[in-house]
Amino acid sequence: MKKIVIALMLLMSVFAHAQVSINVNIGTPPSWGPQGYDDSRYYYLPDIDTYYDITQKQFIYDNNGRWVRESRLPSRYRQYDLYGGYKVVLNDYRGDAPYTYHTKHRTNYPKGYHGTPQKNRGNKPEKVHKQKNYNGNSKKEHPNKSRGNSNKDQNHSHGNRN
Repeated sequence: MKKIVIALMLLMSVFAHAQVSINVNIGTPPSWGPQGYDDSRYYYLPDIDTYYDITQKQFIYDNNGRWVRESRLPSRYRQYDLYGGYKVVLNDYRGDAPYTYHTKHRTNYPKGYHGTPQKNRGNKPEKVHKQKNYNGNSKKEHPNKSRGNSNKDQNHSHGNRN
């Protein structure tokens, strides 16, 4: 009986010192996000002084002294290239308001900041150009698609018949 009690105490002490490691995927990072940071929640985009919350899929930016969360960038940054811009991955913050350390982030990562080279998780999508057809209606055209006449049109005879 004594041996069972000692064995149980020994077993319980081993379990008491065991650590449990849990890897939680907090969200799917966007394709323009940097590779290798799947466990991070926030990016800071120094070129446009904006945060991105991966979990909520929202941009966080200062709008006249008030921090706003939106699914799209503000209109003044809609032309910003998310694939080309540098993303600072914030690994040292766990709350819901990364802008709490905005002064620190802005100081450490000023506009134009580029740290170690980054590779995006995905490729930048190709732009689809809109072109007016003969009726004046817009149609989307893939940039690699030929815009010339087809062989059938080129071989069609206009005028002299032999």
